[in-house]
Amino acid sequence: MIHKTIFFLTLILLCSLVVSAQSLLEELEQEPDTLSITEQATFKGTRLINGHSVETDGEGVLSFLISHRFGRLNEGAYEFFGLDDSNIRLGLEYGLTDRLNVGIGRSSFEKVIDAFIKYQLIRQQSGGKVVPLSLTVFSSMAINTLRSQLPERELNFRYRVDYTYQLLLARKFSSRLSLQLMPTWLHRNLVAKADMENDLYVLGMGGRYKLSKRVALNLEYYYRLNAEAEEDFYYNPIAIGFDIETGGHVFQLQLTNARAMIEEGFLSETSGDFFSGDIHFGFNISRVFQLK
Repeated sequence: MIHKTIFFLTLILLCSLVVSAQSLLEELEQEPDTLSITEQATFKGTRLINGHSVETDGEGVLSFLISHRFGRLNEGAYEFFGLDDSNIRLGLEYGLTDRLNVGIGRSSFEKVIDAFIKYQLIRQQSGGKVVPLSLTVFSSMAINTLRSQLPERELNFRYRVDYTYQLLLARKFSSRLSLQLMPTWLHRNLVAKADMENDLYVLGMGGRYKLSKRVALNLEYYYRLNAEAEEDFYYNPIAIGFDIETGGHVFQLQLTNARAMIEEGFLSETSGDFFSGDIHFGFNISRVFQLK
C-alpha cells in the first residue's frame, strides 16, 4: 500500500509538473516571437538500454532493430561465458510524424510478439520559450505465444496478453549529461502465483554521459514498488551500456541482469541477481531508412 501511495504521489507530482510546463508553454506562445531552441539528441537512440528513451524517429523514418542478449557471464568457460546461449528480438519502428511512432517486434525469449505506440508530448526548449524537460508517453502490448506444456489446458488468449504504460521524462542538462525518469504501470492478465499482483508499479531512472563525440555511457535501473511476493524469484533490472555511433548505425553494448528486451519481460521476469554475477552481455543495432 505504501509503495502504491508513493507511486501515485510521484505520478501526481510528475503530472503536475507536466501541466505546469504545458501552461507555461501556452503562456509563452502568447508572447511576441523570440528565438527558441529545441534541445536535440537528449539521447542518441530510441532506447536508453533495455527501455525506451524520450527520443522518437522522424516522420517517414523506418528503423530496423536487432537486439541480442546472451547467457550469464558466470556460467563459465564451458558455456563460453554465456555466448553459447542467446536470444534475439527483431523489430520494425516507423515515424508517422516527427512525434508519433509505432513499432512491432518478435522475441525468441518466450516467443513474445509486441507492439507499441509512442508520442513525444513536450520537447525541452530554451531561449525565448523555456520548457524545462521533454515528455514522451509510451504504451505497449505483449503476447506470449509459447505452446502450452499441457495441450488439454490451452490458455485463453486474454491470459497471454500484458500491457505497459509509461511516462518518459527527461532533461538534457548539458551537451554531455542527460537524465530520464520512467514511472511505469504494467498489467499482467495472468500471474504465476495467487499472491502476486496483476498490476506492477515500477519507477525507472537512467541517464547518459557522453564520453566523446561518438561514444556515450548509459545507466538504467528500475525499482519495482509492489513486488514483495516475487522477491524470491525476480529482481529489479539493472543495466550499464555504451552507445557507439557509426554513420547510419547506433551500436549499443550492454551488461544487464535482464534477459528480455521488452518492458513486459525485463520489468516482471528478471531472474538474475546483478550483484551475484548473473549478468548478460548483449547489444542493440539499429539501421534507419528514410522512406519520405
